[in-house]
Amino acid sequence: MNQDLQARPAVRVVQSAASARALTLHIESRTPPRPGPDEALVRVVGAGVNPSDVKAALGLMPQAVWPRTPGRDYAGIVVDGPAAWVGKAVWGSGGDIGITRDGSHAGWLVLPVAALREKPARLGMDEAGSVGVPFVTAVEGFRRSGWPGVGQTVAVLGANGKVGQAAVQLAAAAGARVIAVHRQAGPHAGFACKPVHTVNAGSEDVAARIRELSDGHGADIVFNTVGSPYFEAAGKAMAKGAVQIFISTVERAVAFDIFAFYRGMHSFVGVDTLALDAVATAERVETLFEGMQAGTLQPFATQPLGLDDPERVLEGYRRVLAGADGRLVLRP
Repeated sequence: MNQDLQARPAVRVVQSAASARALTLHIESRTPPRPGPDEALVRVVGAGVNPSDVKAALGLMPQAVWPRTPGRDYAGIVVDGPAAWVGKAVWGSGGDIGITRDGSHAGWLVLPVAALREKPARLGMDEAGSVGVPFVTAVEGFRRSGWPGVGQTVAVLGANGKVGQAAVQLAAAAGARVIAVHRQAGPHAGFACKPVHTVNAGSEDVAARIRELSDGHGADIVFNTVGSPYFEAAGKAMAKGAVQIFISTVERAVAFDIFAFYRGMHSFVGVDTLALDAVATAERVETLFEGMQAGTLQPFATQPLGLDDPERVLEGYRRVLAGADGRLVLRP
């Protein structure tokens, strides 16, 4: 048998669990599935683990189908499908992958041909497999808010998280003045292709500092990755006509000043990448190619982990859910 088409391991979740402690994973050896019409088979080499992968296994994504293999992000080699794609290195993600169809935490992944995108040669497989959800979320936020540019100020709240780091990178690469807000002293922990201002939310008045750093103008785009904890400060920091982007929240209800909202001519944008299937996500991934290839965008530092021990994989899932610093990437 062709070595590329031998059985390979896959994570399987039989049913949702009530808590991370109660979650159970199985590692199965699975023969390569046969792709259908307009599909391709990818041999997965690197697959990032996202908090949403674990939350889905905890039953927090009502659309999730059981049993299934989790995992939204991937990088790998096309081994079956259209001849023009076979042998090519690809990368991507999807809101359906690992949720309503078997995902990337496995040796094999079946994808629509329309979702295939060639991986930047500059990135290794672990790096490419780490990009997915965080960067796609940041891209979608800016795509819907209006892409930042030279002369604009972008404030990223919760800038040390993975989506926050991606948003900082994209805004800096677009030429905007970037203000990274996090709850610690010191410089921004992530990469940016130009200098980034920082605000320590633990010791500084966030809104006042953003206005000071923007010469009194305020932020044209506020990318609020945390939601309710920063909602009031974000509103006070917004310039006339500014947009605030939301991707998550701690508390679902907040005090909303309608007067300040319409007088400020503000807009809110909500982003849910689970609504973007693999094909729609591929369009967002495509916008990252040039920057990743040129080095103006950088992937995350990765922590690779094999699929030989289900307990180690399970512990990795739990670390990701708890907010691990590194980007865990599975190597099937």
